[in-house]
Amino acid sequence: MANEHIDVLIVGAGISGIGAAVHLQKLCPGKSFAILERRESFGGTWDLFRYPGIRSDSDMYTLGFRFKPWTARKAIADAPSILSYLGETIAEHDLARHIRFNHHVKCAHWSSENARWTVEGTIGADGQPMTISCNMLLMCSGYYNYDQGYTPDFAGLDAYKGKLVHPQHWPEGLDYKGKKVIVIGSGATAVTLVPAMADSGAGHVTMLQRTPTYMVSRPAEDAFALGLRKYLPAKAAYWITRWRNVLMQQFMFRLLRKNPEKSAERLIGMVKDMLPKGFDVGKHFTPPYKPWDQRLCLVPDSDFFNAVSDGRASIVTDHIDRFTEKGILLKSGEELEADIVVTATGLNMQMLSGLEADVDGVPFNPGAHILYKGTMFNDVPNLIMWFGYTNASWTLKADLTSEYACRIINHLDASDKKIAVARLNGKQPELDSFVDFSSGYFTRAADQLPKQGKNFPWRLHQSYPKDIQLLRYGSLNDEAMCFEAPHKVASKAGEAPALLEAAE
Repeated sequence: MANEHIDVLIVGAGISGIGAAVHLQKLCPGKSFAILERRESFGGTWDLFRYPGIRSDSDMYTLGFRFKPWTARKAIADAPSILSYLGETIAEHDLARHIRFNHHVKCAHWSSENARWTVEGTIGADGQPMTISCNMLLMCSGYYNYDQGYTPDFAGLDAYKGKLVHPQHWPEGLDYKGKKVIVIGSGATAVTLVPAMADSGAGHVTMLQRTPTYMVSRPAEDAFALGLRKYLPAKAAYWITRWRNVLMQQFMFRLLRKNPEKSAERLIGMVKDMLPKGFDVGKHFTPPYKPWDQRLCLVPDSDFFNAVSDGRASIVTDHIDRFTEKGILLKSGEELEADIVVTATGLNMQMLSGLEADVDGVPFNPGAHILYKGTMFNDVPNLIMWFGYTNASWTLKADLTSEYACRIINHLDASDKKIAVARLNGKQPELDSFVDFSSGYFTRAADQLPKQGKNFPWRLHQSYPKDIQLLRYGSLNDEAMCFEAPHKVASKAGEAPALLEAAE
């Protein structure tokens, strides 16, 4: 497959990559494209994670694609339902012939003289070499390391005689019937695992958390959406529900941010109403941070609270001192015994799937660059990155990024240019962190994450309505975006990226 050339190369066959391919077909007809997926199947996150109860933590009317209505009953869907939805999308748009499984992209080299990327990697378990060139590289590979989840360096881990499991690598056929289980963590994964394991036969499940998380209960089915379907065509009902949910999300986000103290009090009060009288909500459900400093945990049909209320699950808020032979010793001196410990302790962020890239011989480090419109890195041509919202559904931003990529591709053709690149042009924007988010997986990877500016066009919005104006309808020409013809550059091989100092 060496020396093959494709107009557009999409890396990743998850929600972002599948959506990008559909938009490309519709908006850029005639462009050749391929989707390279390192795994054996499509779905990304929804195929990788196999732990009990895995589900969306956003409603499917906004996590679904703009172009394909979600028609299942449950708005908070499990992974098999999401995979079925993605499979339908692939079939409806004849994408299977474009997806190449077991293709692992490892490095990419940009040439301004040829105005193309040369992508290298391996194919299959035996690692056959792969080389493909493309005009446009679309990185739809997610934001975390698929090979390894995050597990803290717990003291005494070798002493533990039970089973240790990370949700990212759930063992097939794990038997937890009648067993004592500890789930370490308080995020979306832990809040999903606890009721799912309690409902499916675990003897008892303890959620061991260091810090509480804000939680919100929501019906798994959207009565408003189901009611609309009785009277309107599927597309119309989906569109109305989608926008209703988007506007509600934006309203609630702004309300929580504007009045964090009152909002926190209300969120904690709603949790108190769902638990037995006398339950220590202050200790177990009062986070030390403001709402939306971290993502709120969604609890469908109050399943987590129900499991705690009826005694099938419990919560312990404490710090781990060390693992013991039988379980975990806490800083308080209490020892929790467990047959199985699940470390729902998070992800390892990884920008661009760990891609090793260079631009005209200069190594490209995402952490040394600034994001343009939340989609492109300064001075990195013809490469667009998909990164969804932290305060709303991922796919809302992914769809807009796909539309924006297609607009860039079509503009290059219409202007007879070959290169699209965001440049600082001698201006240094005032810099800010990648996102205003305090979750552990972001803070641990702060040095790897690109920066953003405080003003347009270097600002990353967390607003779907604003991004519609910016990405779908906004002008492609501004002070930063440059459309260029192929050109020679002086040899810079081995140089450190000039922006590295400026971005720190």
